[in-house]
This record gives sequence, C-alpha cells and structure tokens, in this order.
Amino acid sequence: MRSLKDALLTRTLALPAAGASASTAAIDLTSASQAESHFEVEIKVEALPNLAAGKSATVTLEDSANGSAFAAIAELAPLEITGGVGGGAAAASLRVRLPAAARRHLRATADVEAAGGDNTAASLSLALIF
Repeated sequence: MRSLKDALLTRTLALPAAGASASTAAIDLTSASQAESHFEVEIKVEALPNLAAGKSATVTLEDSANGSAFAAIAELAPLEITGGVGGGAAAASLRVRLPAAARRHLRATADVEAAGGDNTAASLSLALIF
C-alpha cells in the first residue's frame, strides 16, 4: 500500500457555499499519458457537520491537456457525500489510480447542492500518493 505524499503535489480547498462550485489548483503530472504512472490519487473531505439533511456535496476528479479546459474523468465515479437524517456527514475519502487515458493536468472540483448548508469551514485535499 502506498503512503508517501509530496507537499508540492497536494492541493487543498475550502468547500464552496451552498449552490456553488469550486476547484483546487491543478497538479501537473508532467506526462500526457498515465499508462506508466506509479501513484494513486487521494481525495479527503473533512467532516461536514453543517451539510443539510438529504443534500449532497460532490467531488469530481477532472483532467486537462492544457491546464485550462478541464472535464470530468469519465472512468472515475465522483465522491458523493450526503447529509444524514439530522444533518451533517462524516469525513470521507476516495483513493484511485488514474486511467491510462487521463490527461496531464489534474484537479478536484467540489459542488454543494443548493440549500446544502454552510460548509465553507470544511476543506478537501487532493494529493498524489507514491
């Protein structure tokens, strides 16, 4: 199991307000193809005590060839966190290996559903694990 992180290859982001979206800064993977990559990608989201009951916060991994036009990586399911019956959600994480077709630049985008509560005090991190 891989466990080494490089601080230069980690991005953090405060979750956006309800009904909004925000993205981490991109990580440059320095290669146009990930066929030979020897790392995993990890997304961690802190506990969301203010996430409204039944509302969701979704984190999607996106890639780009040029670092400016990003799109969701179709082969990877997003991390979806849903508020419990009384509201709030536990911390969550997702650890994946990128598909070979993933492009050079990588970022995570968080979307909080409208009326999802104020989760701006919580953060998410995107890191490469070696």
